[in-house]
Amino acid sequence: MSEMHVLLIHGITGSGPWHWQQWLAGQLREQGVRVDLPGLPDPDRPVLDRWLQVLRERLEAVPREAELVVAAHSCGVALWLHHAATIAGRDRRADRVLLVAPPALDWQHPDAQDITPYPTDAAALRRAAGITRLVVGTGDPYLSMYRAHALAADLQVEMDVILDGEHLNTDAGYGPWPSVLRWALYGSVPLNDRFDTDTYTAGPSQDRLRLV
Repeated sequence: MSEMHVLLIHGITGSGPWHWQQWLAGQLREQGVRVDLPGLPDPDRPVLDRWLQVLRERLEAVPREAELVVAAHSCGVALWLHHAATIAGRDRRADRVLLVAPPALDWQHPDAQDITPYPTDAAALRRAAGITRLVVGTGDPYLSMYRAHALAADLQVEMDVILDGEHLNTDAGYGPWPSVLRWALYGSVPLNDRFDTDTYTAGPSQDRLRLV
């Protein structure tokens, strides 16, 4: 069995001590999984080129024989989409990628440079990873459900909708999140909420929304 390496990509302001990414990193390390949660440069004032450089350095550091699993949150999702669209399939390919609570394409922040708009290139996404999945929460102030469905359709990926999940961050109660741990370890889907209750899953088409 190949070694697993999990790369976690935070969003603007980083991942605080009670964030699900920090919890996930601790849980995985307890099980002997190699985890990388790099602090991206100046997280309160992200600059795309600087963040991309760090992401690609961390990807290249992963042994080629390792199973590479990536979980990105918020602006980290936008970073991954920029990465996927600009590597032309040349860089290290991930085996599985989870995109959690991205901002809308037209989201703007005075301290974020070039993070949005981000590419929505489905072919590039397939070149960057074997399997990609999107997870969003209803009530997210940065991404409406209409835009979330449109994004899933553009990326041609399945999307799990967490009811009342909002931005799936610490403010929304997302510290411990057993479902994301199962996904990281085993690829288990769909992603449920932090209480492991039912979620909605949508296919690339908005016509394929189903309760699972």
